[in-house]
Amino acid sequence: MKTNKYVTELEGKTAAELNNDLVSAKKELFNLRFQNATNQLDNTARIKEVRKNIARIQTVMNGKIKAEA
Repeated sequence: MKTNKYVTELEGKTAAELNNDLVSAKKELFNLRFQNATNQLDNTARIKEVRKNIARIQTVMNGKIKAEA
């Protein structure tokens, strides 16, 4: 249910907002990987969650692109 709410929230955003979310998620993923490599990361499951969120954002973006065409 939590992911469905997140996806509907993403579908309500514009392409520019989605792009900003994508950039911030990728930055967060980079920081998490860096923390993991230096053994500073406590919650390693967060990496998987952020990766899935990036995929969700990209899926919604691709759907919007195809809907416009």
